[in-house]
Amino acid sequence: MRSKWQSLPTEAINPSSLDIDKLSPGDIVDLMINEDRKMLAAVQRERERIAVGVEMITASLRKGGRMIFVGAGTSGRLGILESAEMPPTFSTDPSLVQAVIAGGREATFAAKEGVEDNYEEGARAITRLRPTKKDVVIGVSASGMTQFVRGGLTRARKAGARVIFVTCDPGTELQTFVDLTIAPGVGAEVIAGSTRLKAGTATKIVLNMLTTGAMVRIGKTYGNLMVDVQTGSEKRKDRARRIVNIVTGLEYDEVDSLMKRAHWNVKAAIVMQRTGLPYAKAIARLRKAHDSMREALGEDIAPRLRGMLQGAAEASSNPRT
Repeated sequence: MRSKWQSLPTEAINPSSLDIDKLSPGDIVDLMINEDRKMLAAVQRERERIAVGVEMITASLRKGGRMIFVGAGTSGRLGILESAEMPPTFSTDPSLVQAVIAGGREATFAAKEGVEDNYEEGARAITRLRPTKKDVVIGVSASGMTQFVRGGLTRARKAGARVIFVTCDPGTELQTFVDLTIAPGVGAEVIAGSTRLKAGTATKIVLNMLTTGAMVRIGKTYGNLMVDVQTGSEKRKDRARRIVNIVTGLEYDEVDSLMKRAHWNVKAAIVMQRTGLPYAKAIARLRKAHDSMREALGEDIAPRLRGMLQGAAEASSNPRT
């Protein structure tokens, strides 16, 4: 048999799992843990390329560009997931990080067979988003062969957008076509061809690093605190209160009063408390500082956080008798 897919690493037969159907549940878990260790090593080998990707995306966002994911199946769903989680985590506008998946939004919840083979639809899906030179388009395809993704990336390239390709085939020929390829060679899956496993996990890790790294670089955190968190739920409101308490030292009730005056904007609340400025001037100060808490306050939060953690560790090691 001749097949254009059979030579792909994602389609290979894994010698470690040949008798997986005879293993006990515990042995299946051990087998998968051992394979995931190999997957993490593969991601580690792509460290420098991932860092370059973070810088590319950061530069794009600072110029007013967008991050756009394009994928099919598991790869497409992972792009949708990254896109959906940016607004609540970092208070980004929904248009800043977007994603298209072969088969449309319905394919997020129910597999649509064959849609990944449509090159033209991939190009049309990206065209509808009107990509520009400011944008970064991230193609996600475990096998590197997905025609929908290739069509989308070709259209993005025509528009002058920067193109990143995330795949689990280090030998993909698309390396000559895109600006950056990130290709963790995770090897054969424990179930041959099931790229929702190691390939999917490796892809999720890479996308986490790209989005999180870029958000940190554009000032969406203060130290490792989620100061741009949206406060649309009680859980997130509580997180916002705790962050303001940690940074300012205010008591919980005082924090609540401050947050109301700051319209539940964590950054504004902290700047108001640390500088004595009213809300409007605190917002203006943040804008002038390019939305960076560190720049707006001229303070490093890390020593305070380190001291808190050290105090908590000492308290737990010396409990009161």
